[in-house]
Amino acid sequence: MSRIGKRPIPIPAKVSITIDGRDVQVKGPKGELSRTLPTGVTVVQEGDTVLVNRVDESRLARERHGLCRTLVANMVEGVSNGYQKRLEIQGIGYRAQVQGRNLNLSLGYSHPVVFEPPAGIEFAVENNTNVIISGIDKELVGNIAASIRASRPPEPYKGKGVRYAGEQVRRKAGKSGKK
Repeated sequence: MSRIGKRPIPIPAKVSITIDGRDVQVKGPKGELSRTLPTGVTVVQEGDTVLVNRVDESRLARERHGLCRTLVANMVEGVSNGYQKRLEIQGIGYRAQVQGRNLNLSLGYSHPVVFEPPAGIEFAVENNTNVIISGIDKELVGNIAASIRASRPPEPYKGKGVRYAGEQVRRKAGKSGKK
């Protein structure tokens, strides 16, 4: 039995969940999320908890058991508290600013890099170098943060670029001069 999959998901007081076969819809104070779960698992609501069970003991059902439990738990957490990722920009002249809803980054290219947020995602900037991506969908917040980081990943010699907050970048020694 999956150690993650068998754990019940507690539902907070302000969150309501609707289960229609494989379709799960979660509503809370921050918004509403819905997802169609893959085959091999069933979702059952018992009081103020949700349980994810396997249909059978096939390999496919065992693989998806813990995944589906985590997906539903992330939906419940997202509509009740929300998620956020923090990025740090390091480098001379590198900065970020929010213009309207868009994130405008100056990353040493000859042009600014502009990110338009999809529905449900908000950008915030602190001190021109710290970017905060927030939303209710954990997967979407992580994907947007990864795409922003990919626009200028940190390089190993000077450490310049966009990195996650707290990320350790392995540094390399530069060229050694003649003796």
